[in-house]
Amino acid sequence: MQTPLYTAYLELMKHALGDFLYDSDALRKQHFHPYTYTRLQTGEKVTLNDYDALKKEGLIDSKHAHTLIGLKRMGQLQSAIETLEQEGIQGDLLEAGVLRGGACILMRATLKALQNNQRTVWVADSFQGFPEAELRAHGIENPELFNRQAASLHEVKALFARYQLLDDQVRFLPGFFEETLAEAPIENLALLRLDSDFYASTACTLKHLYPKVVSGGFVIIDDYYIFEGCRRAVREYRSAHHIKTPVERIDAAAVFWRKEAPSK
Repeated sequence: MQTPLYTAYLELMKHALGDFLYDSDALRKQHFHPYTYTRLQTGEKVTLNDYDALKKEGLIDSKHAHTLIGLKRMGQLQSAIETLEQEGIQGDLLEAGVLRGGACILMRATLKALQNNQRTVWVADSFQGFPEAELRAHGIENPELFNRQAASLHEVKALFARYQLLDDQVRFLPGFFEETLAEAPIENLALLRLDSDFYASTACTLKHLYPKVVSGGFVIIDDYYIFEGCRRAVREYRSAHHIKTPVERIDAAAVFWRKEAPSK
């Protein structure tokens, strides 16, 4: 049962993780430029010019936030875990590509609020950025500079500890995906969240981890409407494996589907 205290705790967590408690981006607002994107279905160009609205959508890079996925994606992530609990669907939770770890911290916080001590939260990342070859393939001429935004394993663990959520239900998979995911000691996943941006990383994650997602489990693709390479990898995998479950949009960037959702 979700009590007022349960709701208050997780709402506070989301606002803290996304840096919505303080006006720490006041200076950046003064130099803000509108954001324009194209709706894939219609080709219509949409311009968003409200800084706070964009930040809530997870479309603004913040140096202070512990996750950049915005409130809608955080809300969907919380809701997905609650649904798994309500439906009794077993399995662990994993995010591939965690940046500062905020989404995984929210996963662990939701499990704590639900008093679930059975699921593990897997935190998969190189903790050093993307492979240089992958960045150059996407036209990034200075991979070293690009990768400076990556958080180290020590930094991510320190954030978990700051929220008092670093415990035995959190396990880390440090290293590039092609080196770690194939042999990762994961049996079943009830939730797989991909925030790996580019084609090769997305394709690698789906190849090694999608087969471990249980029936009714959630698959969340954070960058589907942002990066063409990510979208192409998802579409190719779904086509090759005859996945017909509809893709549902979360916000301007992300989508999800449920693997072979159980019949009612």
